[in-house]
Parts: sequence; structure tokens; C-alpha cells
Amino acid sequence: MCHIDIHTHIMPSSIPNWVKKFGYNGFIHLEPQGNCQANMMIGETFFRKVEANSWDADIRIREMVETGIQKQVLSTVPVLFNYWAKERDAYDTSRFYNDHIAEVCRAHPDRYFGLGTLPLQDPELACRELERCINELGLTGVEIGSHINEWNLNEAVLWPVYETAQRLNASIFVHPWDMMGQERMKRYWLPWLVGMPAESSLAICSLIFGGVFDRFPRLRFAFAHGGGSFPFTLGRIKHGFDVRPDLVAIDHDVSPERYIGHFWVDSLVHDHHTLEYNLRLFGEDKIAFGSDYPFPLGDLTGGRMIMESEISGEVKEKIMWKNAMAWLGIGETSKKDS
Repeated sequence: MCHIDIHTHIMPSSIPNWVKKFGYNGFIHLEPQGNCQANMMIGETFFRKVEANSWDADIRIREMVETGIQKQVLSTVPVLFNYWAKERDAYDTSRFYNDHIAEVCRAHPDRYFGLGTLPLQDPELACRELERCINELGLTGVEIGSHINEWNLNEAVLWPVYETAQRLNASIFVHPWDMMGQERMKRYWLPWLVGMPAESSLAICSLIFGGVFDRFPRLRFAFAHGGGSFPFTLGRIKHGFDVRPDLVAIDHDVSPERYIGHFWVDSLVHDHHTLEYNLRLFGEDKIAFGSDYPFPLGDLTGGRMIMESEISGEVKEKIMWKNAMAWLGIGETSKKDS
């Protein structure tokens, strides 16, 4: 069994001084700390300490071997999306991060698949970079945020990006970022514990109620963190659709439950009861192993909870690699979704 991890993040070991280049603040840079560590800084503000496995592909491979993972799907760290920046500047930073991921994948083709990032605040530039990601860099898809500044993912301005992704057979991984309500979540790490699950539900509901899944039926979406809070509030979401269609079904008159099984979620739920519920809800073909490596809120065991569970061997194979291949659009397992 070839174990594949669809949810991992990587960054370059050295990031240009974007503030100096572009002339305004907000961009991430790294400050080396010795002992194979660095501080991610936003200007003078500390954001996060990271280890060398955040950028060193060889260290990652050693840790993959230790946990039994054969391949990782690489994507950038969401704080590097730079959707808030000026359009051309975000285009430049996206190209830099995409070039880095492509370089890592070319150096280790047996270990890594790559996802690009796009300057989605300018859909025309985003489409241009998406074409480059797939046709020139050889990446398999893109990672996008749960919203793009003031745009939710249903906005028609983003449809050209979805159309391009569908034409190019590109996978889309949706990751929460810039979490809602942060001004009320200053303590207890609540943006990551409460805001992130809500952001994933926002993304899924926006795509459902905006009719995006029907407009682009061959797009392959996957959502981080088991779909966030969406699976556990689906009953409320459906009830709202049923009793107040005048508020909910204003753009697309199809019940949300119809889209269960249309998209993938990763396995990162940290609880075997939750995993079993998601298997019943989404189906055994729509959950793929994802770890959020190398960050501590992830599953850094290589899927031990899954492998030690009472799930059948056939379903474990689906979760640990077959469903990833289908979502990526690679090989025989993807044909039924093409």
C-alpha cells in the first residue's frame, strides 16, 4: 500500500524581502534562529516558529519514511497566499512559491506531487498562473483559500478560474485562512480551533448555494480538516434550505444534501468516531489521508489512528492512497470521476 498525504505545507528556506521590493508591509519573511529553526515574521510581529522540515525536502523524506508515508502533496502555507496584496505583487509572490514547489517535485518525483497558489484577487492573473502551474511547471492542481478577501467562493468573478481548472484537469484543495471573527478570538488559539472549521463550512456552503458544483461538474474539490464544521451542521443547513428557501435558495434551488459525495475531504479530524461519521456521510471513496504536516495541529503519526482502527483493509487502502489518486486525477482510480 502506497500511503499518500494530500495535506502538507512547504515553504522556501529563503524568502525575498517583499516589503523592500514592493514598498509596503504585511508580507512574511523568515528570521533564522539556529538549531534548524526559523521565525516566520510579519514585519516586526512574530507569527510562528517553524522547523527545518518546513523547507528541507530531505528531512521531510526521512520523516515520511519514519511514519510510512510514501508521497506528499505539497502546498504553500496559507499565510503566504497574499490575497490582500496588490494584484501584480501577489502574482510575483505566487510565481516564486510555485517555482519552489515545482523544483522540489522535479528533484524528488517519486516523493512529491505539487499544488500551486494563485493571485486570486485578480482572476485574470490567476488564470494565467494556473495555466503555467499545470502546463509548464507540471503541478497537479492548486490550493486556494476559503474566501478571497471579501469574495466567498461562489462569486461569479472567480468562475473563469474554475473554468480554467476544469479544462486543465486541475485538482483544487481548499484550505481555511484569515479566519472570521478573529477580533473576538484573541485568546486560547481560537482562530485555529473555532475559526478554521467555520471557514471550511463557509467555503462548502458557498460553492453549494452558489451553484458552482453544477456549473463546473468535473472540478475535483477537496477540503481540509475533514470539511471543518460542515458535516456536523449539515442537518441545520438542509433544514434552513427547506424552511427558508427565500433566504437560502436564492441562487441555486438544489438541496445541499445532493452534493454529498461530490467532493473530497481529508481525514484530519483527530477522533475515530468523527472519522467513522464522515465515512458514513461522505462515503468511503471521498476521504483521503491528510496530515497538515509539518504543523503541530496536524496528524504527524502517518495515519496511525486510521491504520489501528477497525475500518476494513479495503477502506483503509482507499483512505490512504486510492482516494488521493482519484482526487488528483491520476491513474485508473480517477476515471469514474473524470
